[in-house]
Amino acid sequence: ALGISNIGKSAAKSLMKKFKTMDQLMNASYEQLIEVNDIGDTSAQILIDYFKDEKNKEIIHKLEHYGLKMEIEDTQSSSVLENMTFVVTGTLPTLSRKEAATLIENNGGKVSGSVSKKTTYLLAGENAGSKLTKAQSLNIPVLTEEMFMEMIKS
Repeated sequence: ALGISNIGKSAAKSLMKKFKTMDQLMNASYEQLIEVNDIGDTSAQILIDYFKDEKNKEIIHKLEHYGLKMEIEDTQSSSVLENMTFVVTGTLPTLSRKEAATLIENNGGKVSGSVSKKTTYLLAGENAGSKLTKAQSLNIPVLTEEMFMEMIKS
């Protein structure tokens, strides 16, 4: 939301999971930053440089003054899906894709928009299309909503 170069939605979520507050993130060392999934050398240095700039710090403090929440509450209910990456596709029987993504993240998993070798599971409903085809070609396990719900019950 701050428009920091090289820091997209996924990287921002990973950063906030690790640091919890904007102050912790702003004071993080290079070494601490590169420990975060989705943050490499370039992104870590961009963050360091961004938070060194007094103009950027001033903007953050103004946003905080105007009521923007600068800390994240831990909504993770379990870590059963930790270190797993899911792609959600097709029409699921009872969940929207957004609801499925929230369940994945709340159980420690990560959601991606595209299938790759790094994908752990494809959660697929009806009319899954090309993502299903690609997952099958990469031998990525395909879950139904029912199978997924059983997985997170553990």
